[in-house]
Amino acid sequence: MTQKDFSKLIEAVKIVEEFGFEGLEEALALLMNEAMKHERSRALGAEMYERNENRKGYANGYKPKTVNSRLGRLELEIPQVRGDVEFYPSALEKGLRSERALKVAMAEMYVQGVTTRKVKKVFEKMCGLNVTSMEVSRAAKLLDDELEKWRNRPLGEIPYVQFDARYEDVRIDGSVVSAATLIAIGVRKDGKRTVLGVSTSISEAEIHWRTFFESLVRRGLHGMKMMTSDACGGLKTAMKAVFTGVPWTRCHVHLQRNSFKYVPKVDMREKVARTISDILTAPDLFEAKRLLEKAVNDYEKKAPKLAEWMSENIPEGFAVFTLDPKLRRKLRSTNLIERLNREIKRRTRVSTLFPNEESLLRLVSAILMEQSEEWETGDRYLILEGCSV
Repeated sequence: MTQKDFSKLIEAVKIVEEFGFEGLEEALALLMNEAMKHERSRALGAEMYERNENRKGYANGYKPKTVNSRLGRLELEIPQVRGDVEFYPSALEKGLRSERALKVAMAEMYVQGVTTRKVKKVFEKMCGLNVTSMEVSRAAKLLDDELEKWRNRPLGEIPYVQFDARYEDVRIDGSVVSAATLIAIGVRKDGKRTVLGVSTSISEAEIHWRTFFESLVRRGLHGMKMMTSDACGGLKTAMKAVFTGVPWTRCHVHLQRNSFKYVPKVDMREKVARTISDILTAPDLFEAKRLLEKAVNDYEKKAPKLAEWMSENIPEGFAVFTLDPKLRRKLRSTNLIERLNREIKRRTRVSTLFPNEESLLRLVSAILMEQSEEWETGDRYLILEGCSV
């Protein structure tokens, strides 16, 4: 970081010191402008005025742009380029779609009377639109068209797939109910991750899962070699009906957590978790079965319910042993979706209560679409060359 870089950072800090929260808009705009200039230099392969034989193009001034954020209106200067290079600051694209979806969700809450009318001015400043039914509907329509197209895009051969469900409060006919959001992600043949689909509904679990799975098949999902998920309600039955013959492994992390309900003493949990981990990370299926049999015998008298649970449930995590050992660590759990869920929760807890299912689906879809785009243009998650499965 150069002395000039530090000066901009110090300037932003001084603004916050002097004006507190009131100065956050100006400080953030200053930092965003600086970040975009640095990104332009990387895209060009040279700093401004730098003589460099590897330079791909030239800086070409700035274009003013006002961006509405949760902090308020940011007055930005978008760096321009000329020459044989295309450039648009990624800082402006990251989170933009999900930010719009969150604003629309909150505005919908106001329009439908979920929130107090005292916050109208705050909403209008934060959302960048007049909080009226017409304005909210128009903003929602623009997002919905884009997200609907993404949710229905064609799929293809996806060797490894993971599923999970999360729940959010939604207002339906004046009552607050829990709506399930089903998420599917996958690892493509090139080893890159992608979000395959998302669905929200208050319908019965098995019907929702089956409908969701069938929609993935209609969009062309095929070639699955392994599915990973927790034992969510209705999921296993629906999975067997739609994805007949595709191996399924139960998430190893969830198996360990689920076992705690059957451990009679708290001080036994650490040992039980370690025992289950040893079973599920065994070098092969033969050793895993041997360790499971030993564990069941060890706990049969001192923890009979645990022994019975282990005997019935641990084998649901054994399908992972059909995979190449190089792939097992990343495919034996739903940690990928767990990280996605934390990002979704970070946004949904701002809204706390959604006015309808559509609003929930819009926000979650926007977050997932952005994450999927980042995955698909980023590094490979798995190196599949040379792996047997």
